[in-house]
Amino acid sequence: MKKEFIVERNGRSFVLYTGLLDLAHERGLKAVTTTLIQIPSELNANMAIVHATVETTQGTFTGLGDAAPDNVSRMMVPHLIRMAETRAKARALRDAVNVGVTALEELGDLDEPVAFEPAGERELAHAGRSIGRAAASAAGLRAIQPNDVMGDQANDAGMRPGAAPATPKQLQTIERMARAAGKSVPAESLTRAQASEIISSLIGEMDQRAS
Repeated sequence: MKKEFIVERNGRSFVLYTGLLDLAHERGLKAVTTTLIQIPSELNANMAIVHATVETTQGTFTGLGDAAPDNVSRMMVPHLIRMAETRAKARALRDAVNVGVTALEELGDLDEPVAFEPAGERELAHAGRSIGRAAASAAGLRAIQPNDVMGDQANDAGMRPGAAPATPKQLQTIERMARAAGKSVPAESLTRAQASEIISSLIGEMDQRAS
């Protein structure tokens, strides 16, 4: 890791996301893909969850990243999805390049701006980044879209998204992911919030199996 990508904070060393990405390119980065697992809302403590997959010449590596108002700086609160994506990619990249040092972007109390690029810019240029295929492809599914998690129909009907019944897309996603995981997951009478939690849980199990 180049010295310019290592920073000191409170007596500890951290790597920058840009450094991990730079090293991954040197080691044959092929692609970085991400899937938005959970959209932040008042029903889930405004927590965004993103799954990332990094593919290099050495293999495929995955990581999960979360971001909520209580684990990011005040500056990043309006950008929870972007922060969750950066954290997920940083964790996957750390495994891919065999770096055990925590990335600075993973810290929850970072007050000062960090020189990391907006999510996806270098991947788009160097690795053909394609959002929404990571965990879905692993389970033989199409990419999970935001409407699969929360949906728009509840808003159209004047209902709170999470309190509305689970969408057919959510139920189909749960069924296919449960089948891929070899599990039986009851999907009757689920709300959209409950379906979102189940999808997140299944993705987490897939991530643990792959790591």
